[in-house]
Amino acid sequence: MNDDRAPTRSARFPAEPISRFMARFLHVETASGIVLLLFALAAVVLANSPASERFLSFWQTPVGFSFGSFEMHHSLKHWINDGLMVIFFFVIGLEVKREMVLGELRELRTASLPMIAALGGMLAPAALYLSVQWGQPGQRGWGIPVATDIAFVVGCLAALGRRVPHSLRILLLSLAIADDIGAILVIAMGYSHSLHWWALGCGVLGIGAVILLARIGVRSITVYALLGVGVWLGFHESGVHATIAGVILGLLTPAQPSIGKGLLAETLSPLERLETALHPWVSFGILPLFAFANAGVPVRAGAFANPVAIAVILGLMLGKPIGITLFSWLAVRTGLSRRPADISWGVLAAGGVLAGIGFTMSLFITGLALEESLQDAAKVGILSASTLCAAIGTALLLRLLPRPSQSR
Repeated sequence: MNDDRAPTRSARFPAEPISRFMARFLHVETASGIVLLLFALAAVVLANSPASERFLSFWQTPVGFSFGSFEMHHSLKHWINDGLMVIFFFVIGLEVKREMVLGELRELRTASLPMIAALGGMLAPAALYLSVQWGQPGQRGWGIPVATDIAFVVGCLAALGRRVPHSLRILLLSLAIADDIGAILVIAMGYSHSLHWWALGCGVLGIGAVILLARIGVRSITVYALLGVGVWLGFHESGVHATIAGVILGLLTPAQPSIGKGLLAETLSPLERLETALHPWVSFGILPLFAFANAGVPVRAGAFANPVAIAVILGLMLGKPIGITLFSWLAVRTGLSRRPADISWGVLAAGGVLAGIGFTMSLFITGLALEESLQDAAKVGILSASTLCAAIGTALLLRLLPRPSQSR
């Protein structure tokens, strides 16, 4: 039977709009990496200036509200990290859903190499970190070096221009997204607190309401935004880190346009509309603000010799390239994956060095994992390792990749 509600795959997912969308995505990530870097540098400069005390104490300003007997009062930094960053994680959920439905992660054979590489790029850094910190006060920070910062990696690739083969861009982008999935699991399993089941139950009920409304065809973003706030509140009060709510809601967002009787009711799916609308706000607003509030660390003599800083540097600078290269080699050797013909093992290893730029997620996990007395040392490790990985990885690719005229 003909069903005009079920268009073909090519009608639902035309290649040209997806290509334009990805080009816009990469353009935003490239520009936002520069903005993110500027705000991070500004935070470091201010934290080491005569205005240091005022700058750092500003983020501890209490902000909150009360409604009857219910009160929420937290520092400004907490509202940024546990409130605004939920929108960042929501966009990550959208990106993951897009890649799983429309992009490079939709076919197991294509997705296997970046997924296996990402697994190695998480296990090796965590193992190296624990080799230094096992049994020490900083042991809980093992999740700090596991993630890759997409914006900075894309920015470094953009600096190399047409030298970078398309397959390497897609590989590193897919790897970073798979990394994000792993980092989310790390946060959920490793850094949630004791559970308040009633609050978690309210959050789960909110998610159930989202699924139900989606099934019956409700498309109002306002309705879902209100439900999303309720889900966030439930998770926030439950002890499960609130950013997980953002990821779940992102993954639940429909990736297909609504189809009317004989007509296309939507030209873009809710996923595409939301990602298009939110991506610039997250990239140029929320993430720079997060960096400004979290990257400010007073750099004192001996900071680089702190065992926590050393563990983070080892994890990002050595663990990432070793884990990514080793697991990629094993995947290709065993026949699970296929290495793109235009990516040599040297280029792949250099890409692994770039993946050691862990900035945003590493700073985020630092705030969850470590006591305040250890956070500055971890941040020194993150900032120095990410800077070195960006410089070394870019230099290696510059040397290994042929000039555009040679590659024709």
